[in-house]
Amino acid sequence: MKPYYEHGGVTIYHGDNREIIPAITGITGVLTDPPYGLRAARKGAFGYGAKRTMTGFKANGPAIPKRDYGHSNWDDAPAPQETIDALIALAPRVVIWGGNYFRVPPAKGWLVWDKMCGDTDFADCELAYTNLNCAVRRFRYRWNGFLQEAGHHDERYHPTQKPLSLMLWCLKLMGEQAQTIFDPYMGSGTTLVAAKLTGRRAIGVEAEERYCERAALRLSQEVLKLA
Repeated sequence: MKPYYEHGGVTIYHGDNREIIPAITGITGVLTDPPYGLRAARKGAFGYGAKRTMTGFKANGPAIPKRDYGHSNWDDAPAPQETIDALIALAPRVVIWGGNYFRVPPAKGWLVWDKMCGDTDFADCELAYTNLNCAVRRFRYRWNGFLQEAGHHDERYHPTQKPLSLMLWCLKLMGEQAQTIFDPYMGSGTTLVAAKLTGRRAIGVEAEERYCERAALRLSQEVLKLA
């Protein structure tokens, strides 16, 4: 396999993760956000901070330009169950966002992300399955399009992108033993950026080249910041 990007302990592969996962070894942690089958890629063009009304999407004050993520069918169906099973067996520490959409083993260490969306049509929380030996944990971090946690702003590159702070929190819960992180649904690379910032190695796989390109650019920018 020839990497799309490889630098500073981070490797990106562009391709079908079902072909790449069997060749991956040495993984000590899986942190990923697979497609749930909610057609999010098609819905993601709605405006930032938008609230559904009878006349469409509006925000308080001046209109906010909608973000166009392009057209894609990657979220038209959920990730294959056999891939979820393979990921759970791949590493001793596993965090899978959207775990409530898949068949997963009984677990006590579920993670809850309270997005503090307020009065909108969007979900108040998202859930992650983990095999971690911990109680249920909650992370409160506002993430409603343009409206983000006070004092923070993540540029949005992907319709289902998670905030960097959330992925950093996940890695902290996974512990220092999770030193080589795998994300087979890496999108724009937030998991990989979080791993790099915490001194971990990381491997990501993405089927769409435009997101591989964006992730590589983000990682290159992080290298400059750290330097």
